[in-house]
Amino acid sequence: MEERKVLFSAIQPSGILTIGNYLGALRNFKKLQNDYDSIFSVADLHTLTVRQDPAVLRKNVYELAALYLACGIDPQKSILFVQSHVSAHAELTWILNTICYPGELSRMTQFKEKSKSHEDNINMGLMDYPVLMASDILLYQTDIVPVGADQKQHLELSRDIAIRFNNRFGDVFKVPDGYIPKTAARVMSLQEPSKKMSKSDANFNAFISMDDDPDTVRRKFKRAVTDSDNRIIFSEDKPGISNLLTIYSAVCDKTIEDAEKEFENCGYGDFKSKVGDAVAAVIEPIRQEKNKLLASKDYLDYVLKDGAYKAEKIAYKTLFKVYKKVGLVPRKR
Repeated sequence: MEERKVLFSAIQPSGILTIGNYLGALRNFKKLQNDYDSIFSVADLHTLTVRQDPAVLRKNVYELAALYLACGIDPQKSILFVQSHVSAHAELTWILNTICYPGELSRMTQFKEKSKSHEDNINMGLMDYPVLMASDILLYQTDIVPVGADQKQHLELSRDIAIRFNNRFGDVFKVPDGYIPKTAARVMSLQEPSKKMSKSDANFNAFISMDDDPDTVRRKFKRAVTDSDNRIIFSEDKPGISNLLTIYSAVCDKTIEDAEKEFENCGYGDFKSKVGDAVAAVIEPIRQEKNKLLASKDYLDYVLKDGAYKAEKIAYKTLFKVYKKVGLVPRKR
């Protein structure tokens, strides 16, 4: 029997996720866990690169863990854990820092962008973020990493670090490949369809939160920006309508062409109402399941404790190989 490949993915608990995060990542995880040995992490250490309210961060960790489960992650099939619960992540980061160079880290696009938006807190963690991300991935001998466009550069660095370490000390790490789902939808802002949907948008009508109730979802879609034309077609000249068609086709598992045909003789008002109904029908069961899980923190704690135990066993197997390769004396057990 062929050994299954390992898939690793981590999401920061930096606030409630949007329908864009769901369609681009979380929805796919439920399917992928059947095909890969899947490891999912709540990346709490990564959030510390910007200032956090400790109480809010703790709340967000539970919120994201519950959302993972509500979206279909099965603890019997996959490993779900909190990054800071497995200290090997921080330990490997130190080792990998010794083969990384300031120049390559300072050239990272995300570091440049975050440095501009957080000028009062340009810390070493912000620069070192990609090395911690490399540790996250390499610890688990990962084959596949689902990755969005904004993380491609970091994944390339992870690959470079793995190759550099293996060349210098001998083979330890698998060199991971990126995975971009064919069905991943790029979801744009409902108010400014030229830019990506973001949960940090100051305009709450611009994004659909996975915590939005059905009435809120429908109201936001009714207010979505369209254009002065009355045709419902996918076109570069119609970014608002194209975005709504993308969302509708994704949540209904239809092609854009089929969605266009469905709304061929439909007005904008009815079209936006039907998109809102379709999205609400997908989000609401997830929202209710998530709230049910959050009402029982004991179960969440059990899942995260068990996940950390399983993750730790894999991670420390890799870390001990690294320590031996670089010449550190292993601790006797």
